[in-house]
Amino acid sequence: MKRKAFEKKIHEAFQVTPAVAILGPRQCGKTTLAGIFGDQTDQEVHRFDLEDPVDLARLENPLLTLEKLSGLIVIDEIQRIPDFFPVLRVLIDRKLPQKYLILGSASGELVRQSSESLAGRLSYIELTPFDLSEVGVENSEKHLIRGGFPLSYLADDDKLSYMWRESYIRTFLERDIPALGIRVSALQLRRFWMMLAHFHGQIVNFSDLGRSLDINDTTARNYLDILTGTLMIRELPPWFENIGKRQVKRPKIYFRDSGIFHSLLGIRTINDLESNPKLGASWEGYALEETIRSLEARPEECFFWGVHSQAELDLLVVKDGKKLGFEFKYSDAPTISESMKKSSEMLSLDSLTVVYPGNREYEIAENILVRPLANIVKAS
Repeated sequence: MKRKAFEKKIHEAFQVTPAVAILGPRQCGKTTLAGIFGDQTDQEVHRFDLEDPVDLARLENPLLTLEKLSGLIVIDEIQRIPDFFPVLRVLIDRKLPQKYLILGSASGELVRQSSESLAGRLSYIELTPFDLSEVGVENSEKHLIRGGFPLSYLADDDKLSYMWRESYIRTFLERDIPALGIRVSALQLRRFWMMLAHFHGQIVNFSDLGRSLDINDTTARNYLDILTGTLMIRELPPWFENIGKRQVKRPKIYFRDSGIFHSLLGIRTINDLESNPKLGASWEGYALEETIRSLEARPEECFFWGVHSQAELDLLVVKDGKKLGFEFKYSDAPTISESMKKSSEMLSLDSLTVVYPGNREYEIAENILVRPLANIVKAS
């Protein structure tokens, strides 16, 4: 599948900086995207895959190896040599006829190291698994149950898709996490991840999580940071408004890929999902993620908001000087609620959109519009 939007982002980023980093979870299509981009350029392309022992050996002395090259230099699995970034800064500052396309698994430490060494020289692009706009809204049911990882979504049937995701989860825990320099028990982290599936779409309570797994709050917080930093979990921070009310102060969490969420709950098919009590939470988290992607909202622009026992807003996007509110309802025909009215008034929202799985768009109050998820995606 072509990923034209991301190809365009790479072209635009290279007009700003000489190096571009594509960050994303393993198997989301980074290498394929880089290959497509490289095939389109009229420059010479040099590729280094740091999971290949030969390429890893070639870069034991990166300055000597790379300074002789010109054109586009693609370096895959950069997290395997994080000390490379100071060398890259030296090469870039020499104004050589080179451009660098760097691919890596997202982690907070990797971003920190590259930011410190390459400020003003490196652009970041977060590559997600396939979103609904890429697979087509007519395939939303398949996309919901399988998620967007290419080899999961494109599998021949649901059984093979589920098997791929199970293998992915094992490899992520047993190989990818240690490869990022993170030392935690794979079994304990899997138990924590499975526990988070029951908090999907809810306010997270670290004390409850810790007691369930016999770990302390700090360890629970650390585990969540790992899964958030590797783009498995989305943590929505609370928004605070000066309204003199007691507002919710803890974050909400969502699984970023619906297929991974379903695998950890043992949900294999759409029939399994439709008979599962997590059906509503599954769809609402899926719709929230697709809405954020459609708006191209950065993590620091996304919040949720709540006043204890009074009102709550699933998603608040503060972008381009506007406050955009979203509610996600797995319902045939959502209607106005007191919470919606209070959210709109207390937050002075520019708009409030109620997103649902139907196909009609209609207004339920002034400045409050009900819209199908398909329309949100098509409008992006």
